[in-house]
Amino acid sequence: MSNDSLPQAPSRRRFIGHSIGAAATVVAGGSLSEFALADEDRSIADIGRPIGSKPGDRTAIRPLRVKVPEARLVDLRRRIRATKWPERETVSDATQGVQLSTVRKLAQYWETHYDWRKAEARLNANPQFVTEIDGLDIHFIHVRSKHRNALPIIITHGWPGSIIEQLKVIGPLTDPTAYGGSPSDAFDVVIPSLPGHGFSGKPAATGWDPARIARAWIALMKRLGYARYVAQGGDWGNAVTEQMALIAPPELIGIHTNMPATIPDDIANALKAGGDAPAGLGADERHAYEQLDTFYKHGLGYALEMANRPQTLYALADSPVGLAAWMLDHDAASQALIARVFDGQPEGLTRDDVLDNVTLYWLTNTAVSSARLYWENKLDFFAPKHVAIPVAVSVFPDEIYAAPRSWAERAYPKLIHFNRLPKGGHFAAWEQPRAFTEEVRTSFRSLR
Repeated sequence: MSNDSLPQAPSRRRFIGHSIGAAATVVAGGSLSEFALADEDRSIADIGRPIGSKPGDRTAIRPLRVKVPEARLVDLRRRIRATKWPERETVSDATQGVQLSTVRKLAQYWETHYDWRKAEARLNANPQFVTEIDGLDIHFIHVRSKHRNALPIIITHGWPGSIIEQLKVIGPLTDPTAYGGSPSDAFDVVIPSLPGHGFSGKPAATGWDPARIARAWIALMKRLGYARYVAQGGDWGNAVTEQMALIAPPELIGIHTNMPATIPDDIANALKAGGDAPAGLGADERHAYEQLDTFYKHGLGYALEMANRPQTLYALADSPVGLAAWMLDHDAASQALIARVFDGQPEGLTRDDVLDNVTLYWLTNTAVSSARLYWENKLDFFAPKHVAIPVAVSVFPDEIYAAPRSWAERAYPKLIHFNRLPKGGHFAAWEQPRAFTEEVRTSFRSLR
């Protein structure tokens, strides 16, 4: 690839417009082959014999289970204990970043009480696989429903999320009768790890942007034999899901998003100028404008760094506490919720939830590789993409912005469902799994 074809490092305003984006044994036995991680990470997962294919066929679907060596967990706790702490912030709130008291509480719990083995068991309770697509190993969870005529769905996480986010909704979606639902609401669930995230491979060359990931997801669903399916996503998951919709394979019949791309051009231009909201906005539109204005002015630090200089984030691969603080500082509402969690207040997430996700990033050493997706992205993250297939939108109030119905109707001409939820934020499936599940069920009923 020539230098001319490489993505250019975005300025602040261009970034606002273009990238606010977002060791185991195998069940069936047999020989084990090492998972294609970096050398220092090979011990955390193995892959079994291909299912229904010849050994050595990397495009075959290969089962995976996770069992991290105890020595890796001992090293994690040692590193937490050895953290070199800075002084506390000079303000009484989180305007300078994640507060020292929050991170100290997190570190103390992580070192002395947290048990990764519980997260490992939850992961291994679901069928996990790896298959090579477009030269890269893609890890995914695949749970088939026991109910006939289940609708296949591929659900994509974002950053700083992972497949951990979606674990709570697998049961309700695949086995609705066990959770108060109807057999007619059943889904077969596919949850892949984004390239450079979790147990998926780390790209060794440029080019893995949302459009390429979308093509890989389409190939994955075809490889799994699905002739009719839907897709869901938030954050980068929405970017990938909308790109799938734009490619429009005939098998994809609709999408659902909890972080839609709906900002009209006049609103985007006003936000770039940093001025007041345009006149004539309704209450929901003005609220969304104010949320976006605050985020663009005060919440973009992490994204700007990852979009411009992801390789510079060496410290995140060396310090687990530094990694945790970086991941907590995604958006103000989520950060505040997590701070309350470590203060002992009951919330949609628990301390273990938060640390399951951070620990997965740490053990897979994906802090830097996941950040590169921001560098790769060339999309205007929140701008409408002219998706022509049916779209369902669920708006959680503490998302980066709560999309107004008026914007959603303009962005998605085939809007089949729109709902504003009373509670929840950026990590909707993780924080509010019951509401998220019901939204997904409702969204796709008309397409079954």
